[in-house]
Amino acid sequence: MSKYLLNKFLFTVDRDPELVERYREQPRETVTWWEAQEANRLLNCVTAEASTWLAFDDTEREALATHDYPALFDLGAHPFLTLTLFIALFERDHDMPLGFQLEYASRLADRTLPYPDIST
Repeated sequence: MSKYLLNKFLFTVDRDPELVERYREQPRETVTWWEAQEANRLLNCVTAEASTWLAFDDTEREALATHDYPALFDLGAHPFLTLTLFIALFERDHDMPLGFQLEYASRLADRTLPYPDIST
C-alpha cells in the first residue's frame, strides 16, 4: 500500500479539469491509464526523470476505480485531497449548497478517532 501514490493520484487529477471529467466518466480506465503513464513520473520535475516501482495494490485500485472515498479515507488518503477532488466530481449532482460535503460527512460519520495515519 502506498499512501503517497493515493495522494499523488488525488492531487494530480484534481488539478487538471480534463482529468477530473475523465475520472468522473471513466473511473476505472482513468485509474489504469494514470497508473501506467503518470504514477512513476516525479512531481514538479522539469526533466523526464521517473521512478519505476510505484503501483497501486488491488484494494487501492478498486477504491479509486469505484469512487469509494470512505475506503480511500480508511486507506489513509489525505481527507482534504479526497474531499476537494470529489467535490469537483460530484458537487454538481446536488441541488442544495454544500450538498456533496454533507454527503461526504454523512458517509464518514461512523469513523472515530484515531483516524488513519495520513503521513506519507
